[in-house]
Amino acid sequence: MGRKRNLSEDEEEKPIKRVKEKQESMLPSMIKNKEKRSAVHAKLKQQKKVDKRRKVKAREAAEKKALELGEEPPPKMVPRTIENTRESDETVCLPDDEELFAGNDVDEFSAVLRKERAPKVLITTSRYNSTRGPAFISDLISVIPNAHYYKRGTYDLKKIVQYANEKEFTSVIVVHTNRREPDALLVIGLPDGPTAHFKLSKLMLRKDIKNHGKPTSHKPELVLTNFTTRLGHRVGRMIQSLFPQDPEFRGRRVVTFHNQRDFIFFRHHRYIFETKESKQKESKGKKSKDEKNPQERTIARLQECGPRFTLKLISLQHGTFDTKGGEYEWVHKPEMDTSRRRFFL
Repeated sequence: MGRKRNLSEDEEEKPIKRVKEKQESMLPSMIKNKEKRSAVHAKLKQQKKVDKRRKVKAREAAEKKALELGEEPPPKMVPRTIENTRESDETVCLPDDEELFAGNDVDEFSAVLRKERAPKVLITTSRYNSTRGPAFISDLISVIPNAHYYKRGTYDLKKIVQYANEKEFTSVIVVHTNRREPDALLVIGLPDGPTAHFKLSKLMLRKDIKNHGKPTSHKPELVLTNFTTRLGHRVGRMIQSLFPQDPEFRGRRVVTFHNQRDFIFFRHHRYIFETKESKQKESKGKKSKDEKNPQERTIARLQECGPRFTLKLISLQHGTFDTKGGEYEWVHKPEMDTSRRRFFL
């Protein structure tokens, strides 16, 4: 029988190191015992929090030191988000794109946006309407100036478009309802189109918003944000053509269409500027009479007027509404959603 070989110190330490490395690389999900798993998870979470706090303190100390020495502080870290890591798109609009500006002068919305025609909007519903549909339409009429509601009845949409053209309307909005809930918007530009079909979701009427304001009849200011591609630019100009181009700032009304990840969020607010006195303490040693030094500062307050909803573009069609012979500029298909970082607007 052979003797056991005497292990050196290095050889004895190797199995211990392997066990430690295995324990460190083990994820909480690999632990079967629930109590141990939750304890490891809590420990990892606490360690991440400590590391984050240490990095913040080190960054603040570096900025303070740079300011004392009169140097430029280190550049701030930009967090990685889905928006700033989006896939590159050739259709993103550039500030010096002459072709884009030339197209704006001759497109279907140029007459309204150059104030040659005043926007006039006809709003109607689908054939099978619900009680919530007219309530949403009454909120829309209060948002869009010079908007008129007409009952749908049994008329075809093509006849409604023809009638709107004869009465010199610039746009038609159809509110579609499904299961007693508005679920889609059809926006038709007149007289030559285009026609945009939007999915409507997360609708909240004015009466359902807590502490909502009552809007005035002044023409609102319009804010469009993050419509960066050619398609987004076209959709933005279509939305812009629904509103007058000479807002009345006296009314302090703002209508916002904010595009984020191809979802268009709608909000309607009133704003007000207020001047308030801020009391500032000078020093601890002085008496109470000299403690308060009033300083005036201007603050802005917002009050939501409603409604509130979210739109998602389903299709954009050339010309007015035509389901059979219409030519589509863009149609959303399920196979387009291959990446979370791919956006079209």
